[in-house]
Amino acid sequence: MSKIARTFRKQASSRSCFDLALERLHHVFERFDQISVSFSGGKDSTTCLNLALQVATETKRLPLTVITFDEEAIPPETVEYTARVAARPDVAFQWWCVPIEHRNTCSEREPYWYPWAPEARAKWVRDLPAGALQEDAWPGTFRRIGIAELMPALFPRSKGTACAILGIRTQESLSRFHAIAAKPGPLAFMTRDPSLVKAYPIYDWNTEDVWLAPQRLGWDYNRAYDLMEAAGITRPNQRCAPPFGEQSIRRLHTYQTCWPELWAKMTDRVIGAATAARYANTELYGHAVGDDDLPAGLTWRQHTMQTLAALTPKSRLEASKAIKVCLSVHHREAGGRAVPDAEPDDLSGFCWKMLYTAAKVGGNKFDRQQQKIVNRAIANRRKSGH
Repeated sequence: MSKIARTFRKQASSRSCFDLALERLHHVFERFDQISVSFSGGKDSTTCLNLALQVATETKRLPLTVITFDEEAIPPETVEYTARVAARPDVAFQWWCVPIEHRNTCSEREPYWYPWAPEARAKWVRDLPAGALQEDAWPGTFRRIGIAELMPALFPRSKGTACAILGIRTQESLSRFHAIAAKPGPLAFMTRDPSLVKAYPIYDWNTEDVWLAPQRLGWDYNRAYDLMEAAGITRPNQRCAPPFGEQSIRRLHTYQTCWPELWAKMTDRVIGAATAARYANTELYGHAVGDDDLPAGLTWRQHTMQTLAALTPKSRLEASKAIKVCLSVHHREAGGRAVPDAEPDDLSGFCWKMLYTAAKVGGNKFDRQQQKIVNRAIANRRKSGH
């Protein structure tokens, strides 16, 4: 067995994920001076919030700093739940409503959109929440930067070491699993950025765990999930974030089904949303591939190579060009790590299951997706000043 295979193998534990998460959080509270919970209103951040509040109470570190970056196009139940959390006496809440750059894969012409952009005020899908922190409260600009670049600035070094607690779970994607599995040891749940440490205390929780905890422990939660459940949306597909990015675009119809009034505003707010809701799960957006397309015993990468080999020389050339562009962008944006097989990479949005689409259609219908990739690469270079 190779060293890599041993490193990436899951290991069973006799201890519960609940106890392990509390142990990790106790380590965080003992080690860091500044601690915050990144809160979206979703089930994962709800779990992190409640676990962190328990440890903060035990270590006398209340009130707990909780930070949300409001993405504007979110369900009304998410807004209501966030307001309830903000009103808690044991929480020091920061509710940011600022035009941070977000991906818009619904449009080639406008590959990014900016929640709460002042110039789009007439099209905002809702009013600002009470006590919102806006762009004028920040000494700088939010354009062409994301949350990852903003978080370190919230914790000045003059106030000591800092750690942000995030509800990242390895079950959500293969790349997240590899990021944790590649760092064996008791501190594998933490990642160090240049000026901020991030902690993922529930990285080993399953979807069932984050659903069971609020029920068993009586935690408050986002009632948007109740509405999606009643609408017949399966739990793995229940998301409360804006559905305009590479991975979430396939769930655009959720908003159309559950929040028709909000959806009408969203289609006016973000260009291409209405069209994407109809065709996001087709070849036009590179998502027409299902698990049934994969022959038994093969990986998506192997199946892609076999499909390429069976094409005519002209089609093989076109498909290979499209895949080469994808691979180039992936390795630049993901720091050179391998392309995941079935789950899109968190940074680049690519996986071999998606790249198989290029081989499947011979590169022709993949041109639209390839153009999106080129647009994104150009925008990223412009953002970084290259």
